[in-house]
Amino acid sequence: MSATHPSDFNHTVHTANVWLKAVAESMGTEDRHLAHRVLRTWLHTLRDRLTVDVAAHFAAQLPEVMRGAYYDGWNPSVVPIKYDRDGYVNRFSQEARVSVEDVPEMAAAVTTAVHERVSPGQLEAALEQVPHGIRNLLLQPAS
Repeated sequence: MSATHPSDFNHTVHTANVWLKAVAESMGTEDRHLAHRVLRTWLHTLRDRLTVDVAAHFAAQLPEVMRGAYYDGWNPSVVPIKYDRDGYVNRFSQEARVSVEDVPEMAAAVTTAVHERVSPGQLEAALEQVPHGIRNLLLQPAS
């Protein structure tokens, strides 16, 4: 068994921080706690709309720490969970502890940040499984 070197761990943490910084900047905030809650919620609400195979392929694009957040609480035996745009917005609002009115802008901001950090086509492949109403919400231009 090989030991994990501190530099490996430091790199993992650094990569997660780069992602959080990108999400915070895309959202126009310096609040890393808010950025983390919103990113985590975005990951969960996307993951739960995907089939197991697509969810796993998308997860492979995530930094190690984000992948842990992505899989936290996942029950692959019940996915994809069906909900429409309103169901998505309500779940996002509750899980991220933000207002319903803030969800569209926040979700779009995270989509922008994630899209810039995953391999070309990976986010699009995942979003193909998402209903048009939710996909349009996620892909609207972040302000």
